[in-house]
Amino acid sequence: MSGDSERAVAPGVVPAPCASKVELRLSCRHLLDRDPLTKSDPSVVLLQQAQGQWLQVDRTEVVKSCLHPVFSKVFTVDYYFEEIVAQKKMTRPLVLRFGRNAGKSTITVIAEDISGNNGYVELSFQARKLDDKDLFSKSDPFLELYRVNDDGSEQLVYRTEVVKNNLNPVWEPFKVSLNSLCSCEETRPLKCLVWDYDSRGKHDFIGDFTTTFADMQKAFEEEQAQWDCVNAKYKQKKRNYKNSGVVVLADLKLHRVHSFLDYIMGGCQIHCTVAIDFTASNGDPRNSCSLHHINPYQPNEYLRALVAVGEVCQDYDSDKRFSALGFGARIPPKYEVSHDFAINFNPEDDECEGIQGVVEAYQNCLPKVQLYGPTNVAPIISKVARMAAAEERTGEASQYYILLILTDGVVTDMSDTREAIVRASHLPMSVIIVGVGNADFTDMQILDGDDGVLRSPRGEPALRDIVQFVPFRELKNASPAALAKCVLAEVPKQVVEYYSHKELPPRSLGAQQTGEAGASSAP
Repeated sequence: MSGDSERAVAPGVVPAPCASKVELRLSCRHLLDRDPLTKSDPSVVLLQQAQGQWLQVDRTEVVKSCLHPVFSKVFTVDYYFEEIVAQKKMTRPLVLRFGRNAGKSTITVIAEDISGNNGYVELSFQARKLDDKDLFSKSDPFLELYRVNDDGSEQLVYRTEVVKNNLNPVWEPFKVSLNSLCSCEETRPLKCLVWDYDSRGKHDFIGDFTTTFADMQKAFEEEQAQWDCVNAKYKQKKRNYKNSGVVVLADLKLHRVHSFLDYIMGGCQIHCTVAIDFTASNGDPRNSCSLHHINPYQPNEYLRALVAVGEVCQDYDSDKRFSALGFGARIPPKYEVSHDFAINFNPEDDECEGIQGVVEAYQNCLPKVQLYGPTNVAPIISKVARMAAAEERTGEASQYYILLILTDGVVTDMSDTREAIVRASHLPMSVIIVGVGNADFTDMQILDGDDGVLRSPRGEPALRDIVQFVPFRELKNASPAALAKCVLAEVPKQVVEYYSHKELPPRSLGAQQTGEAGASSAP
């Protein structure tokens, strides 16, 4: 099977970022028998097209001697808003490479959206005193875990490895998403089956039991996490039958993974700061070619970018008040160069009411300052970082800072800026840089760590990518939705990454999480 990652994008339209992830589960029916003495040993390979070539992404395990395999391996893939598959379950005929139909052979793909999942679970099982199904040796047991769906059907969640010749097997720990395990419904029935492996595919049933994830958590917490492994046929025929062994849950760890919305709904406040480049490289505002030129009939490049991008960011800011700063100008009263000044000239309160307030402060500020230089960005990054550092010390997911920098792209203090960003990557903070005009934005693209980890001049790597660079010239004619996707594409992920790294749950969930058995908030 394959997935196509090459999507056509119309000129001037910003491609949508990845919207979500899906888990794909695979099974086949009536496969052709390719082995002369036994049945086929099938597996499925996932290919994805990139730059005109099909590249292998992943592959399932091999199911020995089986023409109707159900694969335990789960593929996790991205999908996009415009490419969502309508059906959650698709069955397609399998066709041979040379064009001949494979008859009744089919592959079934079940797709599940896991974008809203609430974490994953680590489980470790072992068993004691299993029935011996082999004549000359001991059983070779493996365990299968199934989820019972609403319609009563059973969906394979995980299949362990086979432990050879052992009636007291200890299976390797494994991880599954909470969505996969129980559709995030912790009282949904789960069924565990234990088999004796047979190389010909005719596995002998040892026994099973039914539980729920909620019961598993409670039993593990009370140190009573074991279940009788029962063979219903034996129970019916044998009067004194108790079980065919005991299955023990040796370990359970629940890792909660919270979404951006979880943090916002939990009371996390987003604080936005706007920083505007007032350096001389933007051109004399009296000249119509200047990026800062004031024309009563047409907004200049900075105003266009400020309104377009600011209105997008405004929806993230809880109180709609923006700290508005400038850098690279000589400011009154002494006309000394400042790389960090309030554009309303009130250092005690640099906030403006909404983007319109920032626009008015900018228009009032421009005639009063002298565009100068150099273009030092590090001081403003460091200023916002100090506020973020104060927030970090609270130990709560309560405030996250976004710095929106509008600049013509020529950075003078590149070394100090890299250092400041690396330090800020440890704090609740993101930086969005909007390139205004047609300058060379190579420096900006370096700061955006999409092509590799940003490092300080000393070689220290950023803890996480916190910079998003947006060339406004490519977005002038974009729709508001496309602009929002491009400007804020990485912010939700950056928020979640920061609080997950700090193991901080949403504020409203913090108290609940401390009581979870074996729980951790780290992804």
